Amino acid sequence: MNKAVPFREALVVWWHIGLLSFGGPAGQIALMHRIIVDEKHWLDESRFLHALNYCMLLPGPEAQQLATYIGWLLHGVKGGLVAGLLFILPGAFAILALSWLYVLLGDLSIVEGLFFGMKAAVLAIVVQALVRIAQRTLQGRFKVMLAVCGFLALFAFALPFPLVVLGAGVIGYAMARMQGVAGAEQPAMTSAVNSVQGSSPENLHASAELQAVSSPEESRAGRVPTLAGTQIAAGICLVLWLGTLAALYGFLGSDNVFTEIASFFSQMAVVTFGGAYAVLSYVAQMGVEQYQWLQPGEMLDGLGLAETTPGPLILVTQFVGFLGAWRQAGVEPSLLAATAGALLTTWVTFLPCFVWIFAGAPHVEKLRNNHALSAALSAITAVVVGVIANLALWFALNLLFAQTLRIETAGLNMLLPAPASLNLPELALSAIAFLLLFALKLRMLQVLGLSALLGILWTLAI
Repeated sequence: MNKAVPFREALVVWWHIGLLSFGGPAGQIALMHRIIVDEKHWLDESRFLHALNYCMLLPGPEAQQLATYIGWLLHGVKGGLVAGLLFILPGAFAILALSWLYVLLGDLSIVEGLFFGMKAAVLAIVVQALVRIAQRTLQGRFKVMLAVCGFLALFAFALPFPLVVLGAGVIGYAMARMQGVAGAEQPAMTSAVNSVQGSSPENLHASAELQAVSSPEESRAGRVPTLAGTQIAAGICLVLWLGTLAALYGFLGSDNVFTEIASFFSQMAVVTFGGAYAVLSYVAQMGVEQYQWLQPGEMLDGLGLAETTPGPLILVTQFVGFLGAWRQAGVEPSLLAATAGALLTTWVTFLPCFVWIFAGAPHVEKLRNNHALSAALSAITAVVVGVIANLALWFALNLLFAQTLRIETAGLNMLLPAPASLNLPELALSAIAFLLLFALKLRMLQVLGLSALLGILWTLAI
C-alpha cells in the first residue's frame, strides 16, 4: 500500500464484498484476495496471507475475521468494525427475511417443493466440501488416522465435538514438542494458499517463500494501528458479549429460551475451529435432540438458505435461533420473538470474532512463529475431515430416511437408518444433484436453483 486508503473508498469496497460473498470461505477469501490484492493493491500477497494465517488459528468464520483484520490494518478499530459488520449484514438480513417466509408460507406446496429440492442439493454440497477438504488435508497416514478417529468418535460413540477437536489439538501439540517441532507443518499457510490460489505445489512453494520473507514492518500495509486503542476495543466487545449473557441470566433465568440461545451459541463461538461445516452436526444435534428448537430436516432447510445468501455459512445458526424463539414452550408463536431470537443468535455468534481480532492482531507475529501451535492446528484440521464426514452422514440419514434408530450398546451410541422408511423421491433428487455438481461441474447456485425447481415440480405433480 503506497498511500493511505480513503475510508470512504474502503467503505464502498467492503459493502461490495459483503453483497458478493457467496460460495463459502474459499470463495469469500478468493473474492477478498482478488479485490484487495489484485485490483486495489491495498495489501501485497505476503501481507494478505500473513493476516489469513492468524485468522485460521481462531475459532469462528475465518473469512469474516479476515475482513475484520484487514479493515483494522487499514483504518484501525473503525475499519475493523465496518469491514466485519458489512461482511455479515447482507446475509443476516437475507436469512431473516427468508426465515419469515419459511414460517409464514412453509405449508404451501411451492415453498415445500422449494425446500424439498434444496435439501438434496445441500447434501451434495456438503459431500463436495468433504471431498475437497480431504484431498487438501489428508496427506500421510497419521492425518488419515486422525480423520477416521474423529469420525468414529462422533458417529459411533457420540463424544462431544469440543472434546474431539481439543483432543486432536493436544495430540498435535504434544507430538511437535516431543519431536522438537522438526518439520512442523504450516497448515494455516496451506489452507490459505488452497483457498486463494489453488493447491498446486508450485503455488504452495512460491507463497511459502513470500511468507518467509515478510514481516509487518516490510509489508506495504502501512502503519499498524496502536495497541492501546485496539485493546480497549477488544475489552468493550468482551464486556458487551459477557454482559449480554449476564443480563439474560439475571432477568430471564437459565430456563428461558433466549438465555439458552445466548448461552449455546456463545459456546459455539469459542469452539468453532475448522469452519462452519465442522460444527453444524453438533449444532443440529443439540438443536434437534436437546433443545427441540427444530426438526432434523429443518436444519437442512436452514443450511440451504445460508448457501443461497451472501456471508458466512455459520449464519445458518440465525435460522436455528429464529425457530427456537418461534417455538418457545408454552408461548404462542410470535414473529417479534422469533426475530429477537435470530438477532440475539447473530450478536453472540459474531461479537466474539471482534474480540479475537482486536485482542490478538497486534501480537500476530508471536502466534505466527509458534511451530508447536501450528502442529496442533494441523492435527485439528485433519480431524475436522472426520467431523465433516459425520455431518454428511447425519444429514443423509435424516434426509433419505423418514425414521432412524439410535443404537446404545457396548459403549456405542450411534444413529442408523430404518431401511423401510427410505424416501425414494428424495433419493432420486439427491442423485441428480450429485450428477450436476460432480459430473457436470455446475456452480453451487446453479445446482441449488435446478434442485429447487425439480423439487417444486415434483411437489406440484403429486
